[in-house]
Amino acid sequence: MITLHGFAASNYYNIVKHALLYKGIPFQEDLLYAGSDDLLTVSPVGKVPAITMPEGFNLSESNVICDFLEETYPEKPLYPTDAAERATVRQIMKIAELYFELPSRRLIPYVFSGTQAPNAIKEEVRQVLGRGIIAMNRLCKFSPWIAGEQFTMADIYVHYVNTIVNAFGATQLEWDVLAEVDGMKEWSKAMSETDIAKSVQADSQANMPEFMQHVKAQIQAANAK
Repeated sequence: MITLHGFAASNYYNIVKHALLYKGIPFQEDLLYAGSDDLLTVSPVGKVPAITMPEGFNLSESNVICDFLEETYPEKPLYPTDAAERATVRQIMKIAELYFELPSRRLIPYVFSGTQAPNAIKEEVRQVLGRGIIAMNRLCKFSPWIAGEQFTMADIYVHYVNTIVNAFGATQLEWDVLAEVDGMKEWSKAMSETDIAKSVQADSQANMPEFMQHVKAQIQAANAK
């Protein structure tokens, strides 16, 4: 059985978890936080998530894991058969990561500390998010799924990218970023109401208090040095 290493409060962990559940692949979960020595044994840079296959093969990086799962368990595909359509799915995922998720992550320390980010950082984040909004409006179809009629990895990936946008980007900027992409709010609601998304979200909420204690302990340890 596959072992999924990481923690349920992580959106990248949940991308892989959702894919495993959607494909019906049996797996077990191993609670590990970033930076732990145990995580370094399965992930070369100590990042969440990572998986261990039954034969002992370890793999990290969520997009790499998902591609591996697609190739190893092709029975319930998450990518179109057409090469151009597959490339479009991956393009949507990459743009969401670079222009939605990563800029929003810059605001995480300020949200955790209960402070406001400097205006200069907010403006930089706004500019990058703005480029992402333009690109997503051009690429996303929402008919009914993000890349068209087929449910794909892009639906899973963007759904969990948007948890970071909502929790950190929208909060600090007082800006409903998702509303700027035509059809995304409706699609997001539909995604969140799927049985798998509900299950993953419940596990994430249950893990959040412990995760926050872990973050506070890390901050205290860093300040004590």
